[in-house]
Amino acid sequence: MPEQDPDGSRLLTSPEVGELLEAAVAHAGGTLLNWALDHVDANPLQSTTATYSASVRWPYGERDELLGVSARAGGPVPSDSKAEIFADGDREVAVWIYPNDPDLPGLARAAYTERMAEVLTEAAVLGRPVTGAEVRLRMIGYRPRRRAVLRVDVDEPSGAAVTLYCKVLRERVFGDVVRRHEVLLAAGVPAPEVAATTPDALMVLRNVPGRPLAQAIFDSDDPCTAEQLIQLLDAMPMSVAQLERRPPWSDAVEHYAQMVTAAVPSAGPKLAWLTTQITGGLGPVPLGNEPTHGDFHEGQVHVADGRIVGVLDVDTVGPGRRADDLACLIAHLSTIQRMSPAQEARVHRLIRSWVPVFDTRVDPTELRLRAAAVIISLATGPFRGQEPDWEWETLRMIASAEALVRQVS
Repeated sequence: MPEQDPDGSRLLTSPEVGELLEAAVAHAGGTLLNWALDHVDANPLQSTTATYSASVRWPYGERDELLGVSARAGGPVPSDSKAEIFADGDREVAVWIYPNDPDLPGLARAAYTERMAEVLTEAAVLGRPVTGAEVRLRMIGYRPRRRAVLRVDVDEPSGAAVTLYCKVLRERVFGDVVRRHEVLLAAGVPAPEVAATTPDALMVLRNVPGRPLAQAIFDSDDPCTAEQLIQLLDAMPMSVAQLERRPPWSDAVEHYAQMVTAAVPSAGPKLAWLTTQITGGLGPVPLGNEPTHGDFHEGQVHVADGRIVGVLDVDTVGPGRRADDLACLIAHLSTIQRMSPAQEARVHRLIRSWVPVFDTRVDPTELRLRAAAVIISLATGPFRGQEPDWEWETLRMIASAEALVRQVS
């Protein structure tokens, strides 16, 4: 019943959701053969969205599908009507089959090679017509009802290939994201060049040079210096501070702590203590008006020959505090999963090298408290992604947050 499961999290993570999936597939003309929970986005007491890997028998044969379901405490919202609404007792949920995401209208085009070729041709991205046979697509990331990113490789007549990236966004944020790219590029910040935009909220980006810092951190040579990372952020123009503010991760630490506690109840007392320490320590700190990236980590930076040559995912740039960005990087580096012992030693050496430099740019206590808050937000990831050993990984992340807080408590 909705009053016992207001956000639908219990329903969407239990075998009971199978009946809804069967009904949705049958409504679309297929037969559900099997399914497994793939990804969960929970907003405690408000809403839950989950995706499911499924095998479906259609009239033309069997096929693997990705099914999505959203449940809300207050019932369906207007955009849910773009999906199919099904009832489970007194609850109504929205169900869709990928790529028909109700909040990402462009995904249905971006997900197919022929239609992506049409997008590239219409915008003359390569200066010539492109055919579907020349296009290869790979999903980089999909947050249901939020965004998707696809890698687009296009074969050239010469035998080479051009790599592009297609961001699929919600219509209400699309204009702001395009503007952020334009502001940074005009200031000389090495953000991706916008190659095309479409009315259904697709943004095609040209590839940036170099390779991800997320790979280079395992190299024997230092991928870049801490000073270069700070300089990249400080190079953002002051006009960024006039953009819409994205709340720092620490503002939502209580929310994320509740999400983690719901998944791992035994971590509740420790998370409550961490939340108290973080909110109490950061309470007197003003919001700040420095230009910030907003989600700065090793996956967002490209390097080559020991220097930074590109910065990605600038959707969140806006006013804030430099400690927010540097803390986000520390948090991500501190929670990389499934490393070999040699890789772990390499990353820890970088952290020990970079953090003292960051401490000279921002307040060391603030840096650690903010990093701990970001780690708590990241600790929702193993459960959301239904990763192997997700509970152990979650507890390991919480321990990393605790270690940072105890340095300054």
